[in-house]
Amino acid sequence: MITDNPTIKRSDIPLTKEDFVSDQMVKWCPGCGAHAILAAVTNVFPKIGYRKENFMFVSGIGCSSRFPYYVNTYGFHGIHGRALPIASGIKLSNPHLSVWVVTGDGDSMAIGGNHFIHTIRRNIDLNVMLFNNQIYGLTKGQYSPTTPIGTKTKTSPYGTIEHPFNPGELVFGAQGTFFARTIDNNIKLMTDIMFEAARHDGTSVIEILQNCVIFNEGAHKQVSSRETRDDFQILLKNGEPMIFGKNRDKGIRLNGIKLEVVKLGENGITENDILVHDQYEKDPGLHLMLTKMKPPLFPLAMGVIRSAVFPTYNDLIVEQNEYAKATSPIKNMDDLLNSGDTWEL
Repeated sequence: MITDNPTIKRSDIPLTKEDFVSDQMVKWCPGCGAHAILAAVTNVFPKIGYRKENFMFVSGIGCSSRFPYYVNTYGFHGIHGRALPIASGIKLSNPHLSVWVVTGDGDSMAIGGNHFIHTIRRNIDLNVMLFNNQIYGLTKGQYSPTTPIGTKTKTSPYGTIEHPFNPGELVFGAQGTFFARTIDNNIKLMTDIMFEAARHDGTSVIEILQNCVIFNEGAHKQVSSRETRDDFQILLKNGEPMIFGKNRDKGIRLNGIKLEVVKLGENGITENDILVHDQYEKDPGLHLMLTKMKPPLFPLAMGVIRSAVFPTYNDLIVEQNEYAKATSPIKNMDDLLNSGDTWEL
């Protein structure tokens, strides 16, 4: 079950999109997918309903990391790869904040990779927006940890020979409790997913497939273009069968221990044979299988793939501190100074 966070104060007055629009000039390239992501954020924050002063953005380095300047909330622009430890400290010291981390595929999974997996493992109550354009944009086109093998870039003129990360697999390998995937040309889906992430208690990771118009134009074209997207992406909705396709005539079925694409009406296949999505399932096995699907054999899974409820680091550390205070013989500094062996001089 997803619940609102009772420790974060709700606004006494209705807020609008304009309340979150910054007075700063937005300096992303024209056509960059980040503009749509920014629009989704300013759309969803009034719907989340927290007081404006209870929202906090933290970023590292990269094109995405300009985000705190472009939203009229509190913000912290950190250094390369270090957004997550900064955000963790902020959230643990002030649980009354809704903390959002903006990061890219390079910032989070290269120099920040260690912080990425351990933040997820701890299940700290943070919302991570991961802009995945499969390239280093700010530093002018080097390959990143998510660049597909064989891609020619500034630093791989003969094609990269490194196997890329699948962010969802990395999240599940780190015991992640919430993972969703969306794309920058679908503002409604981004808004819906951000709302779900805000209500999730624990670390929520949203992978946003983003188009870099300068250094990696069309990286996600197969799943973003109007001509092909219906057949190469599937929108998962909790409690609904996994059906997709331009004619809504294809589905995902579990065949033994593997997923397969089937066509409704062929070989006696009906909607009853199609998997029904359960994003709240605690066992991540099927969620991982869905995350690993990719074209051309499978559609790319979109929407909230996993939203499982587990204890958070925030709750457990409060519980542990309360227990320590209640059971420790040392209650103040005098107790500490007079504990153990003491001498009078």
